[in-house]
Amino acid sequence: MRILCCLQVLLLLFSHHLSAQSPPPPTNASSSSLDSLLQDYSFRAFVRPRTGILYDAVTVPPNLTGIKLSAMRLRSGSLRRRGVLSLKEFSIPKGVIVKPYVTRLVFVYQNLANFSQLYYPLSGYDYVAPVVGLLAYDAKNLSAVNLRELEITASKDPIRIDFSDLEPIPQGGSVVECVSFDSSGKASFSDSIRNTCETERQGHFSVVVKSVASAPSPTPPPRKEKKKKSSESNSRTWITVGSVLGGLVLLGLLMFLVLRCRKYKKQERMREMERAGETGEALRMTQVGETRAPTAATTRTQPVLETEYAA
Repeated sequence: MRILCCLQVLLLLFSHHLSAQSPPPPTNASSSSLDSLLQDYSFRAFVRPRTGILYDAVTVPPNLTGIKLSAMRLRSGSLRRRGVLSLKEFSIPKGVIVKPYVTRLVFVYQNLANFSQLYYPLSGYDYVAPVVGLLAYDAKNLSAVNLRELEITASKDPIRIDFSDLEPIPQGGSVVECVSFDSSGKASFSDSIRNTCETERQGHFSVVVKSVASAPSPTPPPRKEKKKKSSESNSRTWITVGSVLGGLVLLGLLMFLVLRCRKYKKQERMREMERAGETGEALRMTQVGETRAPTAATTRTQPVLETEYAA
């Protein structure tokens, strides 16, 4: 029983070692990390903040020079009743719902400028305006970092983004389209009405045109990701199969050694018994009737009568 317990422990250690060596699935959190960093720098613009006033951030990270940041603190009730007429390119209507509910919130405005393509790449499209973002955070602690984003939803009219200053559209370019990115970086396209885009939630937005130099039938990125995920799942399957087979081979080898040791001990006991029989005293065979039986030459202990003890 103790041997079986040892075998189970060895198998568990072997499988854990293989799982520790398998590479973790890749993650792409660059855009969310950027949002956390820019939230910290935008909150620094609040020195003596007043509600409803837009404050421009004075400093940005040195490696992100060119990005523009602004922040505005509001009451949730006032936002829902009045909205915000103008927050840079954004126009927020009445009836905006904030989840989870907070007493005060901060709107953080981002203009990624030349970093738009770096953090939000689009295959087959050209940006004709920088990516701008509108995110909401809890205003309870203006010195906090790595805050969780609040969800804002336009319950009546949509939030409008006015892209008035567009870059020159490449010759032969197609119609301008709106593009929005959710928190995971997934892009969604919609029609642009007079360079104005509409949304019902927070996020990042811009306007794009199809790239003239793009191939007529490019391979869709989701298929590449699917193929990559398929190869990763196949490699994990082979690792699992290999670990199971290796464990079975190891278990069989240990069982063979255990059985071999038991057989060897049994044979050794038989040899000892044979040696003991060979080195013992030989008995003389005597005919008793029709039967031959071993008899001793003399008795080792002479019988004594009880009367002799009494004498």
